[in-house]
Amino acid sequence: MNIFGVAIGYTIAASISMMAIKRSNCFHKSGGKNPCHMSSYPYMIAFGITQILFSQIPDFDQIWWLSIVAAIMSFTYSSIGLGLGVAKVAANGTIGGSFSGISIGTVTQTQKIWRSFQALGDIAFAYSFSIILIEIQDTVKSPPSEAKTMKKATLISIAVTTLFYMLCGCMGYAAFGDLSPGNLLTGFGFYNPYWLLDIANAAIVIHLVGAYQVYCQPLFAFIEKYASEKWPENKLITKDVKIPVPFCEPYDLNLFRLAWRSGFVILTTVISMLLPFFNDVVGILGAFGFWPLTVYFPIEMYIAQKKIEKWSTRWICLQMLSIACLIISVAAAAGSIAGVVLDLKVYRPFKTSY
Repeated sequence: MNIFGVAIGYTIAASISMMAIKRSNCFHKSGGKNPCHMSSYPYMIAFGITQILFSQIPDFDQIWWLSIVAAIMSFTYSSIGLGLGVAKVAANGTIGGSFSGISIGTVTQTQKIWRSFQALGDIAFAYSFSIILIEIQDTVKSPPSEAKTMKKATLISIAVTTLFYMLCGCMGYAAFGDLSPGNLLTGFGFYNPYWLLDIANAAIVIHLVGAYQVYCQPLFAFIEKYASEKWPENKLITKDVKIPVPFCEPYDLNLFRLAWRSGFVILTTVISMLLPFFNDVVGILGAFGFWPLTVYFPIEMYIAQKKIEKWSTRWICLQMLSIACLIISVAAAAGSIAGVVLDLKVYRPFKTSY
């Protein structure tokens, strides 16, 4: 369910970045006179078609250079966002915002509480990689042991991710204060240099095209394996049709894989078009995935593996950590759902434009 949700979130995020490139160029051509309103739906459809094609490549998520491309893209758009935030603060000559957050008056007290809770979900979503940690570990070479490599990689990646996201969040808020956009690179707090914004948003799109497959391919493979074991005599599920490809080996087309993977992508794209609320959807995904998959199960597995006694100091500390994260997840879910409810009050399906 969480991987299904991530696919929806990535479709929304990628389409907004694709649209931001078009709007950025439109703003530049009109000198800022044209509001450049446009719909994100054609971009969602384009992203969906791309994912249907990539999803037919078996083990696409295990291509060795994919992670390198993703890392380069991440550093590119994070660095640009951070750099633009620093430049904006320097140009303003003052730091926007306050320690207590957005001013009451810009939003109501109730809205501020709900949005603060939603923000917790947005932050939690940044650490959703834990749901495919074992799939990532399967691609790691040994020796040294996969567990040692993954511990080191996880520690470094969490530290770097946290540092970059905290800097981007803090500098973005310092740059815009109460007018901070929900998405630093697509909310058009920045208009220039437009070409740099285009590079950052293109990097996001490239990253999300690959990330969608990295998250979804393990789910695709799981369902296909289950179906082949459940109905081994069904030729539709088990038979591959060889399709000749010029200058390459023949492609093995499986009709069940084609139908199931295409159906999955189409469904996530349609839901994305029905709920195109970036921050709210990301908050919900972060809230529902964070506690059970990033905190609860790993802690319980660790307790079982290390045979930690009940009511020992370590056991109590681990349970306190788990309960604290549960409370954060519940608050984040409440804030994000409240945000979606408020958005739906003024929303007309397939009529949204930015």
